[in-house]
Amino acid sequence: MSYDKTVTVVTPHGFCAGVVRAIDTAEAALHRFGAPLYCLNEVVHNQQVVDKLTAQGVIFVHELEAIPPHSVVLFSAHGVSPETFNNARIRKLKIIDATCPFVAKVHAEVRRYASRDYAILLIGHRTHEEIIGVRGEAPEAVTVIQTQNDARIVSLPQTDRVAVLTQTTLSVDEADRILKVLKKRFPRLERPAKTDICYATEHRQEAVKRLATDSDLILVLGSSNSSNSRRLVEVATQTGCPATLISKLSELNAIDFTDKNRVGITSGASTPESFLEACVQQLSTKGFHRGTTLTAVHEEQVRFPLPRDLRM
Repeated sequence: MSYDKTVTVVTPHGFCAGVVRAIDTAEAALHRFGAPLYCLNEVVHNQQVVDKLTAQGVIFVHELEAIPPHSVVLFSAHGVSPETFNNARIRKLKIIDATCPFVAKVHAEVRRYASRDYAILLIGHRTHEEIIGVRGEAPEAVTVIQTQNDARIVSLPQTDRVAVLTQTTLSVDEADRILKVLKKRFPRLERPAKTDICYATEHRQEAVKRLATDSDLILVLGSSNSSNSRRLVEVATQTGCPATLISKLSELNAIDFTDKNRVGITSGASTPESFLEACVQQLSTKGFHRGTTLTAVHEEQVRFPLPRDLRM
């Protein structure tokens, strides 16, 4: 018995406002200052984006010491610590800050709570650049909570002034589970008025849950170091649908589509649309035709201006 093999693309997917701003910032800085433009770490966690900007004259480095004095340095969408800002100034670097405004909000919250002598619990992944930068605002006050077990065993010097913040790209459901543990342990726990998990992360997770209910397999397009992309794989899997992360086109060839008639596709917030279209085209050679787009969340209207130094 034969079945039609269809690909369903869910929306929203792909670039969020912070990623668009970071890429536009890099390109505007190239236009204003010329190449080479140095970028500390990947401007966003996506190899296709990094490769494209490299071809345009961006040099990606992992240490400020790799940048010649008096050069232009771009700080990525994930943000950096105050110490990194200071070290860049000491090296006489021209700083262009592409930190996502949602990440900058978490930095400001740490400063606010630390100034009031709060102990700050920061839910997130310890080695992620965003968490490293945010924690750097007040390392003596911030404790990173990565798991529910961390929440159960964390010990604080005082419990009457405790605040909790989160990484912007977490699984909403997993963050809620960790928060429940913390609320039981610290009844007076304070949270910001608005969630730190950004709108794009929430929307893409809601969308992939919808997609999972009518798919045999979900392909999440994004790089392996992209936190929000990896969370989409987790959310889809927890919803009950097999999911896999696709970071380059050749990885599609390793998948057995024999019993997969309904393939769903989404992409992380730093994945370009061109990669999604290339994947859909590749799937067409395997007998899949593109079905209707599943609209799970209304169109996103968030837009961010360029850094002040780059505005015309």
